[in-house]
Amino acid sequence: MMLATALTIIAIVTQDQSALRAAPRETAAQQAVLWQGDRLEIRAEKGDYLQVYDHRRERAGYVRTTQVRVQSIKPEAAPELLSIVRFLKDAPGSEALGIGYASAYLMAVPPGQLDPAAIDALGTMAERLARRASMPRSSKATAEAVAAHLEVAAEYGVGMTNVEREDQMQLCYDGEAFKRVLALPATDVQKADAALALTRHDCVPPSLTPVERFAFDNWRAELLDRVSMGNLPEVKKNRMHLRKAGVWASLAFQLARRPESGAAAMQAAAGRSLEELAAVNKSELMESDAWAYSEAAIRVGASRWAAVPAIPTAPVKNPGRVSVVATPGQAGETCIHLIDAKHGADKPLVSRCTYAIVWTASVTANRDGTALALAVQPLDTWREMWVFKQGPDGWSVDIVPPGFDVPNLGYVEFAGWVPGNSHVLAAREVKAEGRFRLSFETLRFADLGVDKQADKPGNLSLFYRWQDPVWKAQTVSLR
Repeated sequence: MMLATALTIIAIVTQDQSALRAAPRETAAQQAVLWQGDRLEIRAEKGDYLQVYDHRRERAGYVRTTQVRVQSIKPEAAPELLSIVRFLKDAPGSEALGIGYASAYLMAVPPGQLDPAAIDALGTMAERLARRASMPRSSKATAEAVAAHLEVAAEYGVGMTNVEREDQMQLCYDGEAFKRVLALPATDVQKADAALALTRHDCVPPSLTPVERFAFDNWRAELLDRVSMGNLPEVKKNRMHLRKAGVWASLAFQLARRPESGAAAMQAAAGRSLEELAAVNKSELMESDAWAYSEAAIRVGASRWAAVPAIPTAPVKNPGRVSVVATPGQAGETCIHLIDAKHGADKPLVSRCTYAIVWTASVTANRDGTALALAVQPLDTWREMWVFKQGPDGWSVDIVPPGFDVPNLGYVEFAGWVPGNSHVLAAREVKAEGRFRLSFETLRFADLGVDKQADKPGNLSLFYRWQDPVWKAQTVSLR
């Protein structure tokens, strides 16, 4: 008996590793292995089997009726399909099945009656599938299932991109469904979720050129600002603030690399990132968002000096005082010269050049004139501390990085001078080995190695007595 003509009825596979057999018998040869979400054309029914045709594999065969669900895709079936899609949206592990049902809904829904909830669910399931595919596999069977589900999703037009992060490949959803949600009369929550999915930091292609990255960050900032936050629940507002903080911090760094944009634009972007981080309602911050909060704080902390106007360079007139002068080096390079009352930029005490952004507003010297600290930012998420020191053999420059892994997320900053040239105070926040760590440290003046550290500045006596008031007022490490 024929069950379907013109594909008004289809069969959706509901069980992984379902067998497509050559005949309606359990002992018949297996033609293919089917996975949840696979869509089949129904040709006939024979006992406990359906005779079907698999267009993806271009094969006909028989499949058990218990392993599929016969589903109408006539317009009157659209509400039923939408309810199934809504259910599967929040069912981890069933993303391929949910994408199959979302496709069936789109086939059934009459023109002009599309519910944005279906497109939102499609994007949510596609993104979750990408996250599953990027996680370490617990077994060979799990890896096989995830790979098969990706193939099912690809058959429905779900696009994925590969992004290399921390020496491993990460799969990211291309976001097509979320872009459509933003163009539809969706709810504010649905649009917020779409904007968050489209602006993920970990899915920014690292291969972008500086010009492309600047344009992409501008697009992300504009996209987030288009979402109305007035009616969002506090949890969603927090997530929007955290994402905006990270995006604007990146924009501040990009603007610092483009002098033609002007200092005012850079300072406004950095100021916006600080405002967004400060707007987070900590009492409504979910445990699942703790990592996002730490990540946003590091991003903002790395670029926070962009919000402070640069101090005009002037000759040093007081003996025993030191300062720095920045001059252009080779193409794209900045050279830093340490000067005092007797040594100008033409004959500096010591010089060092870098392709990083040099925040001259961060310059601070100890009262003895024997040391100077400077913030230098090579990446939008990575800021180092340069320390100029006077020793028996003259002046030298030591670089203190946030961490010793591959530069990813982190900053280390000057927090105070201890009299007698015994120690330098520093605050460090970094993501290392998959964990976030915030510490306050006393560094030995001689080699800038860590002498003591604590998770709170008050737990170190030297920090309690000698922390710099300017640092305390401006840092995000004390949030």
